[in-house]
Amino acid sequence: MKAVILAGGLGSRLKPFTDLIPKPLLPIGEKAVLEIQIEQLKKSGFDEIFLATNHKSEYIENFIGDGSKYGVQLIISKEKTPLGTVGPLSLLKEQLQDDPFLVMNGDVLTKCDFAKLYKFAKNMDSDLIISVKELITPFKFGNISSIGDYVTEIIEKPNIKTNILAGIYIMKRGIFNYIRYNIHYDMDELINDMIIKEDKIAKYELKEYWLDIGGVEEYKEAQDIYNTHFK
Repeated sequence: MKAVILAGGLGSRLKPFTDLIPKPLLPIGEKAVLEIQIEQLKKSGFDEIFLATNHKSEYIENFIGDGSKYGVQLIISKEKTPLGTVGPLSLLKEQLQDDPFLVMNGDVLTKCDFAKLYKFAKNMDSDLIISVKELITPFKFGNISSIGDYVTEIIEKPNIKTNILAGIYIMKRGIFNYIRYNIHYDMDELINDMIIKEDKIAKYELKEYWLDIGGVEEYKEAQDIYNTHFK
C-alpha cells in the first residue's frame, strides 16, 4: 500500500526550533516526528511511502535515506516552489494511479489504525475520504437562552464540540481530475470544489489519540506523551 507524507512545511509557528531543523525532523523523545509516522504506517501495512518535500528537502533526504532501516521503500518528491497541501500530489500522479493511497500531514502524531481507515475508504463511493477528529473546548462563560425578553435556560460553561480535519486522507485516482500539475492547491480548496460539483466526500471519525504539532505548546505536549503512545 502507498502513502504520501506532506513534509514540505516551513514550521513558522515552531520557531526557533525550526530555524535549523525542518519540522518533520524535530525530535520527539528518541525519534523524529517523521520516523514515528513512518513506523506507524509500516505497522499498518504501508510499504511504499512518498515524502513530499520543499523546505530543507536535503536535510530530510540525508536523514531518512531510502527507507531500508524502517523496512519500507521511501521516495523523495521535491517541490521547486510550495504547492500547498494537495498540489504536491500532482508531481506523483503516475506513481499513485493504481490503488487508493493515504495522504497525511507531516506534523500529525496519531495512533490511528491506518489499515482500518484504508479498508473503510475502499468500500466508500468517493474519491476523497477525510478523517475528522472531535475536539471539545471548554467555554468560560454561561450560555443564556431566552424567548423574547425572558430567560428560559442557563448552561454554565458549556463545552464547545467541533469536528476538525485531522490531516489524514484516503484518495482514489479520480481525485487527479481536480489537481493541476505543479499548481498551488490546498485541501480546503479541493473540498470546496468537490462540494460545488456535488461529488461525494466521505468522512472517517478518528477515535484514537491525535495531536497536530502546529505550535510550541503542542510540541511540548508531544514530548510529554511520547512514552505513553510512541516509545
